Amino acid sequence: MLKTHAIANPLLLRLKKNSTIASTSVLEESVIFAEKPAIVTDIPIMNIAFSGSIHGGITPGITMIAGESKRFKTLFSLVAAKAYLDFYPDAVLLFFDSEFGTTKNYFGQIGIPTDRVLHTPITNIEEFKFDIVAQLEHLKKGDHVFIIIDSIGNLASKKEVEDAANQKSVADMTRARSLKSLFRIITPILILKDLTAIPINHVYQSQDFFPTAVVSGGTGPYLSSNAIWIIGRSKEKDGADVAGYNFTIKIEKSRTVVEGSKLPVTVRFDTGIDKYSGLFDLGVEGGFIVSPSMGFYQLVDTDTGEAIGNKMRKKAIMKDETFWTTILSNPKFDDWIQSNFKIGKTFTKKAEENDQEETEEND
Repeated sequence: MLKTHAIANPLLLRLKKNSTIASTSVLEESVIFAEKPAIVTDIPIMNIAFSGSIHGGITPGITMIAGESKRFKTLFSLVAAKAYLDFYPDAVLLFFDSEFGTTKNYFGQIGIPTDRVLHTPITNIEEFKFDIVAQLEHLKKGDHVFIIIDSIGNLASKKEVEDAANQKSVADMTRARSLKSLFRIITPILILKDLTAIPINHVYQSQDFFPTAVVSGGTGPYLSSNAIWIIGRSKEKDGADVAGYNFTIKIEKSRTVVEGSKLPVTVRFDTGIDKYSGLFDLGVEGGFIVSPSMGFYQLVDTDTGEAIGNKMRKKAIMKDETFWTTILSNPKFDDWIQSNFKIGKTFTKKAEENDQEETEEND
């Protein structure tokens, strides 16, 4: 009904015809807001971080990954890039590099063919801005390009470089302004052309009584990002030995995922990313996994509520493909995930809980 009414409205059509902007359209028919394909990564907990669903994934626009040193920020960006390249056989990765810590072997370990990567070294913000704008201007909607900037957190401004060359030690007050200009220019182009960019950034600690991690670079990168992840880290141990790290993706900002959500990802030295990171605790919390006896766990038949399958230790469960295939293919599990992490779904859940409380009080 709404679509028919909009098309029949002569004033609306006249305004559309008069517009000098080619992409102007009736909102009902807008390709900008049309549903985009879900580009799902191999790591379900990352899909939740991107979309609030284990079956969702990467979307056009900017997702910034920030954190202190050695937080595997580049690893997360490359996992996303790998999913994108797998989804679009003609896609390429445009990799802007200011830190030069990501070797060709690192791309290979993730499974990214290096002949599908355009490596662009950058030394300052202005140089990067001119190059990325030139690249974006020559791309058209339908070109499949995934962009990683590694990193903006350690990228100097041109003035800072020139001051150093001229032996000036004055503070650089232009960097935040330059970054704001950069993101102000590229953000609408990325959205209009359905392109995805992941800038890697650093954080610093606030001066509050209880310090918190603050994304560096000023307000420009922060405001332009559709989503911002801040990565934390703790050690993963086998007995007294450090076997890897437990990383936590904190959703600092998102348009689809509840802000403040914390999603764990385990990376082991011997096997890399644990594919089913974080899902065990979610399964227990949601009632999809139960512990019939101390230290052992079983699946739950969500139709009958009965425990099914073999009793297993958590360590064995984390390596059991069949166990996780059963849970991940259960639509009730993703419904529960969305009700706890997806914006909109969580509001519905809260409203239902409030209605239930009111009903119980009235009874």
